[in-house]
Amino acid sequence: MRSVAWDDGAVKMIDQRALPWRLEFARLETVAQVAESIRNMTVRGAPAIGASAAFGMALAARESAEADMRSLLAFLEQQGELLKTARPTAVNLAWAVERMLEVAHSGECKTADELREALLLAAQQIADDDVSINRRMGAHGAALVNDGATILHHCNTGSLACVDYGTALGVVRAAHEAGKRLHILLDETRPRLQGSRLSAWEMEELGVSYAIIPDTAAGYYMQNGEVDMILVGADRIAANGDVANKIGTYQLAVLAAAHDLPFYCVAPTSTVDLALPCGDEIPIEQRDSAEVTTPYGVAIVPAHYQARNPAFDVTPHHYVTGIVTEHGIARPPYTKSLARAVRGKI
Repeated sequence: MRSVAWDDGAVKMIDQRALPWRLEFARLETVAQVAESIRNMTVRGAPAIGASAAFGMALAARESAEADMRSLLAFLEQQGELLKTARPTAVNLAWAVERMLEVAHSGECKTADELREALLLAAQQIADDDVSINRRMGAHGAALVNDGATILHHCNTGSLACVDYGTALGVVRAAHEAGKRLHILLDETRPRLQGSRLSAWEMEELGVSYAIIPDTAAGYYMQNGEVDMILVGADRIAANGDVANKIGTYQLAVLAAAHDLPFYCVAPTSTVDLALPCGDEIPIEQRDSAEVTTPYGVAIVPAHYQARNPAFDVTPHHYVTGIVTEHGIARPPYTKSLARAVRGKI
């Protein structure tokens, strides 16, 4: 099942806030609803956000009653900005919106209705491409995984974070499907618990051995020789290989280096932002402190207690062993290998 899809004039997506207790679907009929679904994390994961934005642009074209091409294009530009501001860190969101605007401004469509159909086809292509890209990344990454390996994983990077299959957990899936015996240590990933809620649910579905661990226990398991490698995803990768990912990734990379363990990032080239020379320029989303003090509506401290809630951190490239892309594994120096990957060859 796909995490996000077009469904008879609307965008249908798995509501990831309800998992693992309930498998529910949200049906979104306006571009504003799509933007809000990205903002409130009904949908999350950089590739899934990108596909949702693409379908959101297709929805925007149909939401508008404009018959005049110039007016429709202006409306699409406006709605594209609305989508791009929903979450600033994940580059796939802006990438997908720009891909859709390129179709809109290509001049190949002569009428508004032709453009509406072209945008829907383009959005569907982005979704289909995501699945095939993830499978290719899975195959490249699975070659790095030894039979019997214990893999430490952070956040959620499986089919829920993509249209289907997954990035870092797509590597786990590919290795599992190849018959390799694996055990996955899943960081809870506070404060929204994507590891314990979502990744564990996916491991249950796949039948892969796993255990949920506190975020603060990662060093313990590395120190005791119970980790063979670390796999993470990415929300944006700078030209030099600095990786922005879910908060807590940086400390895992430092611990991995201290214990001489390989630390791999798995991400499609759409997540690579060659326009940013380094991670210092990646915008870091600051989310509501209530996610820390009152997770999922459960108060764990008095209401007046202060908290801070950065959603992402940046791991410097020198901690990253390799970056698995759909075109192969990029290795240092990343300024050269990532540029080649974006061009389609490593």
